[in-house]
Amino acid sequence: MKLNIPWEWYRTFLAVMREGSLSGAARRLAITQPTAGRHIAALESALGLVLFTRSQTGLQATDAAVELKGHAQAMENTAMMIERSAASFSSGATGLRGIVRVAASEIIGTEVLPPVIAQIKEEYPQIVIELVLSNRVQDLLNREADIVVRMATPVQEQLIARRMGRVEIGLHAAPAYLSRCGAPESIDELFTHTLVGFDNTTPFILQALKQYPQLSREFFTVRSDSDIAQLNLIRAGVGIGMCQVQLADFSPPLQRVMPDFFAFHLDTWLVMHEDLRHSQTCKTVFDYLAEGLQAYINREKKK
Repeated sequence: MKLNIPWEWYRTFLAVMREGSLSGAARRLAITQPTAGRHIAALESALGLVLFTRSQTGLQATDAAVELKGHAQAMENTAMMIERSAASFSSGATGLRGIVRVAASEIIGTEVLPPVIAQIKEEYPQIVIELVLSNRVQDLLNREADIVVRMATPVQEQLIARRMGRVEIGLHAAPAYLSRCGAPESIDELFTHTLVGFDNTTPFILQALKQYPQLSREFFTVRSDSDIAQLNLIRAGVGIGMCQVQLADFSPPLQRVMPDFFAFHLDTWLVMHEDLRHSQTCKTVFDYLAEGLQAYINREKKK
């Protein structure tokens, strides 16, 4: 087995895994298809493994390729982290500069963070923000992101974590829906309404079902695993669904129903890898995000 395999071979390997073909990988990496083919052939020779077999639909990953994918992704994350860290530790006469990768849930990333990022860009135009939207918990130790908004208490070491407070989730509906169908006043009456909710069970859903086993999948007659889709279905007047209480005043506004029955709380944390504590760029973005999240969480408390 050859040692010191070039990173570009692994990068091409990941591109083929994602695109399913040499041509797709070549387009993704802005290289020629023959070059992509040489990279894969050289990697297979160096590892002594067959990574792809040809099929009618393109290149089919072997079991060995599937096993190696996670390790190659970790290498990619590290390479990207090195670039971001190097840029984040530099500053010039015109102010802070660098790349900061921020990960957040769909709702927080689309509804809460954009105005905060606008403030950052207005004050520090040379800072590049990469916003990753995912309800999956990003792994800071593997440097999938620099700063993460988490709706759960961090358990990993080597992290700087600041608790922002609790986000409350309640049942909400659009005024148009309630005007048309009325507001439920009991649990039995609630289940006669159109309920908007999840399709597949997630860790958050499992946590909520322990407290509210009545709200199981079969009662939702409109289902989506996208929180953004659920929110917009509720806003459009489709039915009643779960929404962060702080979002109810956003446009278009929503009305809460049955608060005495359903009130679910999530701890909200802002987390950064401790290796970035000396990066003024990352610290600045972290502080702006903390201020914005705190203001958002405190909206409901001020009523």
